[in-house]
Amino acid sequence: MANTVATGAALGILDLGLETFRNVLRKAFEKKGDEVIQGNIACAEAGYNYARKNCPRCEAPEIREPENRRLMLIDGVNAIGMGALMSGCKFYSGYPMTPSTGILNYMASRAEEYNLVVEQVEDEISAINMAIGASFAGVRAMTGTSGGGFALMVEGLSLAGMTETPIVIAEMQRPGPATGLPTRTEQADLLFVLYAAHGEFPRVIFEPGDPKQAFYLTNRAFELAEKYQIPVFIQSDQYLGDTEWTYEKFGLENIIYNDYRLREKDLEGVEVYKRFKYSSTGISLLAVPGEAGKHLVVADSDEHDEEGHIIEDSETRIKMVQKRMLKKLPLIKKEIEPPLLYGDSSPKIVLVGRGSTYGVIKEVVDTISKDHKVAMMHFSQVYPLPERDKFDYIELLENADLTICIENTATGQFAKLMRAETGFEFSHQILRYDGRPFTIENLKEELHAYI
Repeated sequence: MANTVATGAALGILDLGLETFRNVLRKAFEKKGDEVIQGNIACAEAGYNYARKNCPRCEAPEIREPENRRLMLIDGVNAIGMGALMSGCKFYSGYPMTPSTGILNYMASRAEEYNLVVEQVEDEISAINMAIGASFAGVRAMTGTSGGGFALMVEGLSLAGMTETPIVIAEMQRPGPATGLPTRTEQADLLFVLYAAHGEFPRVIFEPGDPKQAFYLTNRAFELAEKYQIPVFIQSDQYLGDTEWTYEKFGLENIIYNDYRLREKDLEGVEVYKRFKYSSTGISLLAVPGEAGKHLVVADSDEHDEEGHIIEDSETRIKMVQKRMLKKLPLIKKEIEPPLLYGDSSPKIVLVGRGSTYGVIKEVVDTISKDHKVAMMHFSQVYPLPERDKFDYIELLENADLTICIENTATGQFAKLMRAETGFEFSHQILRYDGRPFTIENLKEELHAYI
């Protein structure tokens, strides 16, 4: 009952009352009987009363919740799972690997309610190949893992690239190499995920900054995967995966769902169906095998022609590379949203981050904005980098006196990506790679060296 005492004490310090917690205890322990329930309530009251008596300065009435206000408490992995369900995902496969296991658990807990097939498989090779098979067979499919498991998925990733099979992959980072620190956090898989797999084909990488972004970006991942018939990654880490945030709600009015898969009735006007037919966009009709009426759906992991049959000639090879990569990528880039700018609109100091550093950088900007013209630039849609027509983020960085890239890596991987893709080089980097997330205090201390 130590946790019950501690929770009661925390509520006492915050002066939030105990009635809601009493109800939580009654519901949590209803199967254990009244004696257990009353014992826990007594422990909660003991902790609460002790804190009220011994912490006279712990008064925080301003954080009291309005009466009857129901809030949602959600972490990153559940937000990703919820985003997948709201996007029409019907198949999820995975092998348990911290910190991605929470997604597998969430999807399994909702499988019956949402008519979802969830497979805990023998390894990550099976996980990605089963997801590819499910997608090929006609349903939206997803898999998830961490860096070590993704290493096993790499060949399957190339298969999805060659066969232009839509798939969403959640890659939840932890420190490596090898087993590393299984229960700690890092952002060091970015370049691995970006360049993994043999051959060239387009991919998209999203890296949400909070659970709300995770929810909507997972939905967007399914949309782009299905529209362009490519693999799309939701990349996050242990820190965001396990931290809990409070929200009023996630609005379903912003959820996107377009069914790009074609069945017999959708192909009535098509005389000859070619799975990999050349087009100005590189996108071909995506028919469902066995449901395409008179049409045959052919796919092959070898290089192939428009119908899906193996080829060896150079002319067809060139056309297929152009179709898969060179025609799709410019269109995909137009779909990528620019980074979020928070703070001064013409900053002299710009703190740049991606993914889970969102919250801590935002709060640091709030604490130092009185003394500096400072802003945060946060990337949640990481690759391809957004075009500059909507917001010329490179020009803003070039006009600043100080640009600092903040990452949970040892080598500044996002800074390298920015330099490679845009030519821009940050004036400074703040890097942390001890397996712990940045805190407000240590990030401010690091900034003192430059500000």
